Amino acid sequence: MMNRTGKAPLGAVGREILNKLALAFPDAELMLEDQSHLHAGHAGARPEGETHFKLQAVAPAFAGRSRIERHRMINRVLKDELSGTVHALAIVARAPGE
Repeated sequence: MMNRTGKAPLGAVGREILNKLALAFPDAELMLEDQSHLHAGHAGARPEGETHFKLQAVAPAFAGRSRIERHRMINRVLKDELSGTVHALAIVARAPGE
């Protein structure tokens, strides 16, 4: 599975993140980018990557929710990844039409 930015293919962690989000938010438009290469040598970075991601999500489920609520919704879905292999997840979460 390619990430939707057209850059390098996502690895196992990235694919799992997208799969979980697609199940939790079936009507969402999701774009995930592995930005681990930008953080090489920084805290939490591993040589094999898949530690730092940027997510852009547009979902009807975010309508009427604050930015913090939207982030919490995503963080709940990805709690295992965020407490394990993923060091950082930058999130841009919007409702359709925003």
